[in-house]
Amino acid sequence: FLLTDKEGHTFSVFWVLVSVVLGAIAMLCKEQGITILGLNAVFDALVINKINLLELIRKLLCKDKALESAGLLRKGLLFRITLLMCGGASILYIRWRIMGTGPPAFTEVDNPASFADSLFVRAINYNYYYSLNAWLLLCPWWLCFDWSMGCIPLIKSVSDWRIIALAALWFCLIGLICQALCSEDSHKRRILTLGLGFLIIPFLPASNLFFRVGFVVAERVIYLPSIGYCILFTYGFSLLSKQAKKKKILAVAVLGILLINVMRCALRSSQWRSEEQLFRSALSVCPLNAKVHYNVGKNLADKGNQSAAIKYYREAVRLNPKYVHAMNNLGNILKERNELHEAEELLSLAVQIQPDFAAAWMNLGIVQNSLRRFEEAEQSYWTAIKHRKKYPDCYYNLGRLYADLNRHVDALNAWRNATVLKPEHSLAWNNMIILLDNTGNLAQAEAVGREALELIPNDHSLMFSLANVLGKSQKYKESEALFLKAIKANPNAASYHGNLAVLYHRWGNLDLAKKHYEVSLKLDPMAPGTKENYNLLRRKLEQLQKKGG
Repeated sequence: FLLTDKEGHTFSVFWVLVSVVLGAIAMLCKEQGITILGLNAVFDALVINKINLLELIRKLLCKDKALESAGLLRKGLLFRITLLMCGGASILYIRWRIMGTGPPAFTEVDNPASFADSLFVRAINYNYYYSLNAWLLLCPWWLCFDWSMGCIPLIKSVSDWRIIALAALWFCLIGLICQALCSEDSHKRRILTLGLGFLIIPFLPASNLFFRVGFVVAERVIYLPSIGYCILFTYGFSLLSKQAKKKKILAVAVLGILLINVMRCALRSSQWRSEEQLFRSALSVCPLNAKVHYNVGKNLADKGNQSAAIKYYREAVRLNPKYVHAMNNLGNILKERNELHEAEELLSLAVQIQPDFAAAWMNLGIVQNSLRRFEEAEQSYWTAIKHRKKYPDCYYNLGRLYADLNRHVDALNAWRNATVLKPEHSLAWNNMIILLDNTGNLAQAEAVGREALELIPNDHSLMFSLANVLGKSQKYKESEALFLKAIKANPNAASYHGNLAVLYHRWGNLDLAKKHYEVSLKLDPMAPGTKENYNLLRRKLEQLQKKGG
């Protein structure tokens, strides 16, 4: 693994290959990881080989063949850079093949500037995004988990005051580049070039220069560039400390900046500990971002706070009238609150905007079913299945529709499809058992129940449904065992105790029947049929006592 150049210097190929492998692993974690190979090349050239970049550029422009004097071939540099480039190209090719030999598809809301018709608008906004990234490195106060969907309005004319940010960025960059190339101090040139290389190279994949990216600003893409920023900041501080008369004041200022950033880091880390804090922290940074309001609303809905969730979903739809996911979720909540007509309007608009939105088609079908527009509901369900072939929940809801229409065979087929696609779909299994039970097909219901419990052995609702079937088939012992197992899993279900009581009542175990009727009524005094059955049992017990007396 050791090679020797013309000057007798030896170097290891092994560590270059290790670098390529680690770069590949980094890229598998995040695409930006591959830029580490470029950073290695820059470090090798500037730090290990101490190349004078300006001299090298001059020789290349003058087509000077004496590149050895510029250090390009010294210590095997050219060979190592070639090896890194070949490794990087191979990694990119493999990733390109894995991705299906095409770039991912992005929408205008993900990166509005890249969809602008005008080259001027695209260029000026890309440069504004660069300035925002630079500002986040300098002052990481405005941090947001998502910067898309109107978070940063487009610059459309030179009269926009944000043009100042572009001018400031390029003024600083050009100044640093000039110093890095033209300074008489070779040490200064090397450090500035290294810092700029580490700042710019890792950012290139996110720059929109080579391909469209799916974001406006993403804080993750400035993690690696922060290495270059730290190099430049440290070097700048060292230059100031050499010229400053009151070094203590400068040291205190730097320590203050460090302390503020540590506190900011601690605060941001705490916000990432919970979804609620993370999403709410973005409201003050990007109040125009529909996705921020959507995520806050979704978090509230998941916690059961539907009223507050509706407010944020409505705001998300207001900010982005084509935000179909917000419409779908808002429509779902309104459906659950029985505000069916508004829910139908929202879901109809969602599928009109995005005709292949399977979830919205299914939810529209549920609303239409609730409005007793069965034909339209059936059509919506089948449209959802057309756009998503493997959609067990939609088959389940289609089965419920057929059951309401007394199309029992169609209902059973739909639920069977749901369980084929998702064997642990408890609701579909349960509905099959109950429908077969209600239609008198006890043997078939028992077979389906046993099949379901083999797949989902700890589902107490399936135990309960099968226990009911076994009780009707006079298999009292097995039915009792399943009832008791279901009650052990869910002791507060009044219907479980009530139906076990009915089993004991039929079986002749009147004392146990009385005990479970009482437990059922204690859990749910309004349980349908339980009170009547309990009164019948009490009268029977009184008659037996009289006969015994």
